[in-house]
Amino acid sequence: MTKTKAKARWKMAEVEPPPPDHRRVFYLTGAQFAVSDIALQRIKIARFSDLNDPFELLGVDRSDLENRSALLKQTKDIDEQSGLICFSGSWKNPVLWGHYAEKHTGICMGFDVPESSLHEVVYAESMDSLKKDKKTGEPKLTANDLDRLKRTKFKDWAYEEEMRMFVPLGAMKSESGKYFYPFSKQLSLREVVLGARCEIKLEAIRRIVDSRTTVQKARLAFRSFSVVPHKNASRIRIGTNASG
Repeated sequence: MTKTKAKARWKMAEVEPPPPDHRRVFYLTGAQFAVSDIALQRIKIARFSDLNDPFELLGVDRSDLENRSALLKQTKDIDEQSGLICFSGSWKNPVLWGHYAEKHTGICMGFDVPESSLHEVVYAESMDSLKKDKKTGEPKLTANDLDRLKRTKFKDWAYEEEMRMFVPLGAMKSESGKYFYPFSKQLSLREVVLGARCEIKLEAIRRIVDSRTTVQKARLAFRSFSVVPHKNASRIRIGTNASG
């Protein structure tokens, strides 16, 4: 009896939906940073003053000198006391990969985060007015004003579909001036997508994530300006078939 050559058996990578009251959000970065984050099970907490939008915390009319002085003090306090992690609602926009994932050579990580921890960015066409205290006549930002200020950006940023998780820094431990948030039930890694130009092998990532995390390769879509899963390249080998 002649034996035939063993054939590999494959299955498609399947993405599980987030649990109730959670949302799947996406964080794009360079490949080396993503691999480090996954290996160390943590992600860097950003500071408002380090973000790429110079209008962070400045989304109100500051034409009045008194308003500028009052706002500067309050925004400085916010930046010193609070950090944030910025996510996108989707990973399929090619501009995101170009801006945040090193020209499509990087990696996107998908996290399940409780909806109560996420805050949608407000994309505004014009700046809000800064209200004044009725008694003192001085500029005043209420708690609602501050909340809106921390998540307001110019409308042209809307392609990001940004969601923010704010992190108080008081209880966090600093590492050389940087803060990190651990992977946990509040930040559960469930997807890893390798960019269309990423040179890292899928199996290298699959070895360092748990079995519930789906690892895929991305490709450029054929019929639209979007990034989509490369289904064939993302297949998972499950064994071999041999007959004889």
